[in-house]
Amino acid sequence: MITTAKRLDGIGEYYFSQKLREIDELNKQGKNIINLGIGSPDLPPHPNVIKVLQEESAKPNVHAYQSYKGSPILRKAFADWYSTWYNVALNPDTEILPLIGSKEGIMHICMTYLNEGDIVLVPNPGYPTYSSAAKLAGGTIEYYELKAENSWMPDFTAIEQAIQATGRTPKLMFVNYPEMPTGQLPTKEMFAGLIAFAKKHGILLVHDNPYSFILNDSPMSLLSVDGAKDVAVELNSLSKSQNMAGWRVGVLCGAAERINEVLRFKSNMDSGMFLPLQLAAAKALGLGKDWYESVNSIYKARREKVYDLLDTLQCEYSKAQVGMFMWAKIPSGYRDGYALSDEVLYNKNVFITPGGIFGSAGNNYIRVSLCGSIERFEEAIKRIKN
Repeated sequence: MITTAKRLDGIGEYYFSQKLREIDELNKQGKNIINLGIGSPDLPPHPNVIKVLQEESAKPNVHAYQSYKGSPILRKAFADWYSTWYNVALNPDTEILPLIGSKEGIMHICMTYLNEGDIVLVPNPGYPTYSSAAKLAGGTIEYYELKAENSWMPDFTAIEQAIQATGRTPKLMFVNYPEMPTGQLPTKEMFAGLIAFAKKHGILLVHDNPYSFILNDSPMSLLSVDGAKDVAVELNSLSKSQNMAGWRVGVLCGAAERINEVLRFKSNMDSGMFLPLQLAAAKALGLGKDWYESVNSIYKARREKVYDLLDTLQCEYSKAQVGMFMWAKIPSGYRDGYALSDEVLYNKNVFITPGGIFGSAGNNYIRVSLCGSIERFEEAIKRIKN
């Protein structure tokens, strides 16, 4: 009998992978589901970015294997991007590692640093991939709860008490601000607290930072904090900020030692990234303020419609959120977010993500994506009202 590896025990299929299949079946039945659950940008990249990809792809000498560390042009573009927007100085030769999407970086980091049983601190609610990647690498997950009354920020006192109770120091800690799914912005004080906490306990901080440009005029990087490179690495992505989700372009930034350690694993997993794609990504990273303002003007208009949708559902929410989702507390008449999500899906043909998929702290919440046209949101509101 052929059996799967024990590392897959407790690892289920990704929620959205399952749900999209279910939605596809419902659509085959003629339901015409409006999907407001997935954070996949529906807007195109800048035309000049597409033009670079087209022109470079037509050249005969660009189809060979590429450097495992990425093109120097792309690494320089990432360094300039971080300098311009985050006020962070990075050495493009030693402190930047382009990735085939930042999601793969989460796995690379876990495989690089975790031994069997090493403790990993994961936010609850938070991105499910943090847990699954850490488990696949053999790590033991300990969730730290984020609460609305604490502005969805880490409670360092509670985490300290948990460490004292177990007597074991975590190896890694995942953090993600602007936070997904809550849309919580970071503060300089919180970032400084994270660095101090990590230094005190010898923990490697992994900051996932793909949402900092969406509906946010002041992008922040954890690496902007003094001493951050001693204990932290940062993942970033072009998926959201440049509308390039399907292109799979991300980056890992940090001290040269950390980059070289992760490269030892990554170089055994892929053979580099298509050069024209890297050159087009470099073009995207050089776009100015007008680009971000144009994207955000669209998201702002959509967000107004999502406010109307959430009001129709009688949900509570904060208008201080950023990113490409809205996080909202469900009304008291529902058992949890799954119940509300199922009711809207099966009775109104609209899919909204239940907050519980992001952890137990999200059970009484739902998340709505801003990735859809104004007309789609208006139609969703009309269906829910009827």
